[in-house]
Amino acid sequence: MHLDMTTDDLAFRDEVRAFLDDKLSEEMREATRLTSGVFAEFEIGQRWHKALYERGWIAPGWPEEHGGTGWNAMQRYIYDTEANLAGAPRLFSMGLRMVGPVIMKFGNDEQKAHYLPRILSAEDVWCQGYSEPGSGSDLASLQCRAVADGDDYVVNGTKIWTTGAHYANRMFCLVRTSTEGKPQEGISFVLIDMDTPGISVEPIITIAGDHEVNQVFLDEVRVPQANRIGPENDGWTVAKYLLEFERGGSTYGSNLAAGLLRLRAIAAAERSGGGCLLDDPDFSARLAEAEVKQQAVQFTEQRIMSEIIARGQPGPASSMMKVLGSETNQMISELAVEAVHYHAAPYQPEARVPGSNVEPIGPGHAVPVMPKYLNWRAATIYAGSNEIQRNIMAKLVLGM
Repeated sequence: MHLDMTTDDLAFRDEVRAFLDDKLSEEMREATRLTSGVFAEFEIGQRWHKALYERGWIAPGWPEEHGGTGWNAMQRYIYDTEANLAGAPRLFSMGLRMVGPVIMKFGNDEQKAHYLPRILSAEDVWCQGYSEPGSGSDLASLQCRAVADGDDYVVNGTKIWTTGAHYANRMFCLVRTSTEGKPQEGISFVLIDMDTPGISVEPIITIAGDHEVNQVFLDEVRVPQANRIGPENDGWTVAKYLLEFERGGSTYGSNLAAGLLRLRAIAAAERSGGGCLLDDPDFSARLAEAEVKQQAVQFTEQRIMSEIIARGQPGPASSMMKVLGSETNQMISELAVEAVHYHAAPYQPEARVPGSNVEPIGPGHAVPVMPKYLNWRAATIYAGSNEIQRNIMAKLVLGM
């Protein structure tokens, strides 16, 4: 992919930088620095969503007809890079990044007209009802059941690891509507209002001390059949399409670049053998290895972006992005823990609250290091474990 900037590209980069300087507050930047999870603190992220929405920049990956920016691949690359380097909060983007593209492809006109504008404005906040206590990587074994009753489905079951369910007012959910044939053939994709009677959300506090994920219980929940996306029992087709965006739609490359900048700053501040850690030959060699991997991720991401432009979806190569991005991020988080050494040990979640006046134990740059390391342990499991992604690549990318 051609990445040299033209005069127009440079002008657009200056426009993006001016917007970020104007709209990105110090509170937002602090929240990004302290974030250990997948998304920034919710209220701060919503304020950033509103700023982007008002500018018309909230959906770079969407077609213009549905409210997208109309940016080309280079413009998206420039925005992602500048936003990540400037410390823009990571949005709670399951609507924008996952269910939005699904509704565009598989939804009917009424569903598109109703849901897509509400996703853009953040009037609807979405969570993902896929995994269950006994169905994670083997998603086709899911048991959450939907039984037709008049114009509704009656849904019973539970979903787990549901990120942001305590904030969301909508869930896109896989349910079993048939037990005939192969497991994949009896699944449907439905949209559920989280305020519906019979839904309860129980928090799961992670080892990092964050409330990011939940278990959702559905007890005799009535869902209109009109909320189904695509034909009944063909939800597996919809689900696979969505997972391509979950695995390959993230801006891993620029996220990793921002993480490496933070790591370099930490290494420059930490001491080792009478000098700074950045001058330590062994640490510098491993940092250089991480930078090489980051560049490989960024170029792979650009190839996938070209595929989205050409075909409208990432395709199986999105699995490459998921593996490379998650494993490189784990590598960076491990180096950060090593860099702050014993200052990674204190458990101090209060010091990670934006605007907190809690005095941290040790240097401020060490506060989010261990929580980020712990949170990223899950990255090679969620969205389909990396072992499964390698099987997908072997079969569908390499033709083995």
